[in-house]
Amino acid sequence: MPETSNQDVSSQDVKPPSASATFPRSMRLLRHADFERVYKQGRRHFSASLTAFYLARPSDAAPATKTAASGGLRVGFTVGRALGGAVQRNRMKRRLREAVRLSHLPLELSVDVVINPKKSLLTIDFDAVLNEVRRAFVVIEEKIGSKPRSGDIR
Repeated sequence: MPETSNQDVSSQDVKPPSASATFPRSMRLLRHADFERVYKQGRRHFSASLTAFYLARPSDAAPATKTAASGGLRVGFTVGRALGGAVQRNRMKRRLREAVRLSHLPLELSVDVVINPKKSLLTIDFDAVLNEVRRAFVVIEEKIGSKPRSGDIR
């Protein structure tokens, strides 16, 4: 009777991430033109370790490409070279991507968000990053949701 090693047993316990645990392409901001539009026309939310730029998309606009979502939230990340080498920049993006994934995002909003981290993102605890990302999305949802419609008088 063959013996199973600890390595075989532990590899059986590891499960690949489920589809719900990924950051799908439809939720990503990918095109340079979209990033530029958010920077130039959008609003900003500042926090201790990140800045979130956001811009509501018109719900009746057709997607520019086949991969673009017709509605819903799209998130992009930019990390400049001034924040460190490639290892540090990629670590910042991984931390932010995971924080966005774990945040329960307002999917009914049709908005583009670009998140720019600050250098302090590498040194703070991940729970603090998660709280800042969640707070940014709460603020964005309040600001976008509270915009008066064309027929409303305030």
